[in-house]
Amino acid sequence: MREETVSYQHGDDERNESPGERLDRNWNELLQELRVTQTGIQILFAFLLILPFQARFDVLEGRQVHLYVVIVGLITASTFCVITPVLIHRMLFRRRAKDELVRATNKLTIVGLGLLGAALVCATALVVDVVLGRTAGYITAALCTVSLLGLWVVLPRILLRRSDGRYE
Repeated sequence: MREETVSYQHGDDERNESPGERLDRNWNELLQELRVTQTGIQILFAFLLILPFQARFDVLEGRQVHLYVVIVGLITASTFCVITPVLIHRMLFRRRAKDELVRATNKLTIVGLGLLGAALVCATALVVDVVLGRTAGYITAALCTVSLLGLWVVLPRILLRRSDGRYE
Protein backbone atom coordinates (compact mmCIF):
# COMPACT_ATOMS: atom_id res chain seq x y z
CA MET A 1 0.00 0.00 0.00
CA ARG A 2 1.48 3.35 -1.06
CA GLU A 3 1.42 6.25 1.37
CA GLU A 4 -0.25 9.41 0.23
CA THR A 5 2.18 12.18 -0.69
CA VAL A 6 1.68 15.37 1.25
CA SER A 7 3.09 18.75 0.31
CA TYR A 8 4.93 20.42 3.18
CA GLN A 9 5.90 24.02 2.69
CA HIS A 10 8.30 26.02 4.82
CA GLY A 11 9.27 29.42 3.50
CA ASP A 12 10.45 28.94 -0.08
CA ASP A 13 11.14 25.24 0.52
CA GLU A 14 8.34 22.94 -0.61
CA ARG A 15 8.61 19.21 -0.16
CA ASN A 16 6.41 16.63 -1.77
CA GLU A 17 6.93 13.66 0.49
CA SER A 18 4.87 11.03 2.22
CA PRO A 19 4.71 10.95 6.02
CA GLY A 20 7.07 7.96 5.89
CA GLU A 21 9.56 9.84 3.72
CA ARG A 22 9.35 12.78 6.09
CA LEU A 23 10.09 10.51 9.07
CA ASP A 24 13.02 8.98 7.18
CA ARG A 25 14.41 12.45 6.43
CA ASN A 26 13.94 13.60 10.02
CA TRP A 27 15.60 10.42 11.32
CA ASN A 28 18.58 10.89 8.99
CA GLU A 29 18.97 14.53 10.06
CA LEU A 30 18.92 13.48 13.73
CA LEU A 31 21.54 10.80 13.03
CA GLN A 32 23.86 13.36 11.44
CA GLU A 33 23.52 15.64 14.45
CA LEU A 34 24.12 12.75 16.85
CA ARG A 35 27.26 11.65 14.98
CA VAL A 36 28.83 15.05 15.52
CA THR A 37 27.65 15.31 19.11
CA GLN A 38 28.65 11.77 20.10
CA THR A 39 32.22 12.27 18.93
CA GLY A 40 32.68 15.45 20.97
CA ILE A 41 31.05 13.98 24.05
CA GLN A 42 33.11 10.81 23.86
CA ILE A 43 36.38 12.74 23.56
CA LEU A 44 35.48 14.91 26.56
CA PHE A 45 34.34 11.85 28.51
CA ALA A 46 37.59 9.98 27.80
CA PHE A 47 39.64 12.99 28.86
CA LEU A 48 37.68 13.34 32.09
CA LEU A 49 38.09 9.67 32.92
CA ILE A 50 41.91 9.84 32.82
CA LEU A 51 42.24 13.01 34.92
CA PRO A 52 42.22 11.33 38.35
CA PHE A 53 45.23 9.28 37.30
CA GLN A 54 47.34 12.36 36.56
CA ALA A 55 49.90 13.61 39.09
CA ARG A 56 48.37 17.09 39.59
CA PHE A 57 44.88 15.75 40.36
CA ASP A 58 45.92 15.33 44.00
CA VAL A 59 46.37 19.10 44.40
CA LEU A 60 42.69 19.82 43.79
CA GLU A 61 40.75 21.15 46.77
CA GLY A 62 37.69 19.30 48.05
CA ARG A 63 35.18 21.53 46.27
CA GLN A 64 37.12 21.17 43.02
CA VAL A 65 37.04 17.39 43.33
CA HIS A 66 33.29 17.58 43.98
CA LEU A 67 32.83 19.74 40.90
CA TYR A 68 34.89 17.26 38.90
CA VAL A 69 32.56 14.43 40.03
CA VAL A 70 29.53 16.53 39.02
CA ILE A 71 31.10 17.09 35.59
CA VAL A 72 31.70 13.34 35.17
CA GLY A 73 28.06 12.71 36.14
CA LEU A 74 26.78 15.29 33.66
CA ILE A 75 28.90 13.98 30.80
CA THR A 76 27.92 10.39 31.63
CA ALA A 77 24.23 11.28 31.54
CA SER A 78 24.77 13.19 28.29
CA THR A 79 26.51 10.17 26.79
CA PHE A 80 23.60 7.94 27.79
CA CYS A 81 21.13 10.32 26.15
CA VAL A 82 22.93 10.55 22.80
CA ILE A 83 23.71 6.83 22.57
CA THR A 84 20.26 5.58 23.64
CA PRO A 85 18.69 6.30 20.22
CA VAL A 86 20.92 3.58 18.75
CA LEU A 87 19.53 1.04 21.21
CA ILE A 88 15.97 2.24 20.68
CA HIS A 89 16.44 1.92 16.92
CA ARG A 90 17.67 -1.67 17.35
CA MET A 91 14.71 -2.52 19.61
CA LEU A 92 12.12 -0.89 17.31
CA PHE A 93 13.73 -1.89 14.00
CA ARG A 94 11.12 -3.12 11.48
CA ARG A 95 8.27 -2.68 13.94
CA ARG A 96 6.70 0.32 12.19
CA ALA A 97 7.52 2.64 15.08
CA LYS A 98 9.67 5.23 13.31
CA ASP A 99 7.43 8.07 14.48
CA GLU A 100 8.01 7.08 18.12
CA LEU A 101 11.73 6.63 17.40
CA VAL A 102 12.06 10.10 15.88
CA ARG A 103 10.11 11.73 18.72
CA ALA A 104 12.08 9.96 21.46
CA THR A 105 15.41 10.63 19.73
CA ASN A 106 14.59 14.31 19.37
CA LYS A 107 13.81 14.60 23.09
CA LEU A 108 16.88 12.58 24.12
CA THR A 109 19.08 14.73 21.89
CA ILE A 110 17.78 17.94 23.44
CA VAL A 111 18.27 16.59 26.99
CA GLY A 112 21.72 15.23 26.08
CA LEU A 113 22.78 18.57 24.65
CA GLY A 114 21.51 20.37 27.75
CA LEU A 115 23.56 18.05 29.95
CA LEU A 116 26.56 18.55 27.68
CA GLY A 117 26.16 22.33 27.99
CA ALA A 118 26.07 22.08 31.78
CA ALA A 119 29.17 19.86 31.71
CA LEU A 120 31.00 22.34 29.48
CA VAL A 121 30.15 25.25 31.76
CA CYS A 122 31.30 23.34 34.84
CA ALA A 123 34.47 22.00 33.18
CA THR A 124 35.47 25.46 32.00
CA ALA A 125 34.79 26.88 35.46
CA LEU A 126 36.88 24.13 37.05
CA VAL A 127 39.85 24.77 34.77
CA VAL A 128 39.72 28.53 35.40
CA ASP A 129 39.27 27.91 39.14
CA VAL A 130 42.42 25.75 39.23
CA VAL A 131 44.46 28.17 37.10
CA LEU A 132 43.25 31.57 38.32
CA GLY A 133 41.26 30.97 41.51
CA ARG A 134 37.74 30.58 42.85
CA THR A 135 36.44 34.04 41.94
CA ALA A 136 37.63 33.76 38.35
CA GLY A 137 36.02 30.31 38.19
CA TYR A 138 32.66 31.70 39.34
CA ILE A 139 32.86 34.59 36.87
CA THR A 140 33.72 32.14 34.09
CA ALA A 141 30.78 29.91 35.04
CA ALA A 142 28.44 32.89 34.91
CA LEU A 143 29.76 34.10 31.55
CA CYS A 144 29.60 30.61 30.07
CA THR A 145 26.05 30.11 31.35
CA VAL A 146 24.89 33.40 29.84
CA SER A 147 26.61 32.56 26.54
CA LEU A 148 25.15 29.07 26.48
CA LEU A 149 21.63 30.26 27.22
CA GLY A 150 21.96 33.02 24.63
CA LEU A 151 23.16 30.66 21.90
CA TRP A 152 21.16 27.54 22.75
CA VAL A 153 17.87 29.02 24.03
CA VAL A 154 17.42 32.66 23.07
CA LEU A 155 18.87 32.54 19.53
CA PRO A 156 16.75 29.55 18.39
CA ARG A 157 13.62 31.24 19.75
CA ILE A 158 14.46 34.46 17.91
CA LEU A 159 15.01 32.51 14.69
CA LEU A 160 11.77 30.59 15.18
CA ARG A 161 9.89 33.82 15.75
CA ARG A 162 11.38 35.25 12.52
CA SER A 163 10.28 32.20 10.59
CA ASP A 164 6.65 31.41 10.06
CA GLY A 165 6.69 29.18 13.12
CA ARG A 166 6.19 25.94 11.22
CA TYR A 167 8.62 23.08 11.41
CA GLU A 168 9.25 19.81 9.67
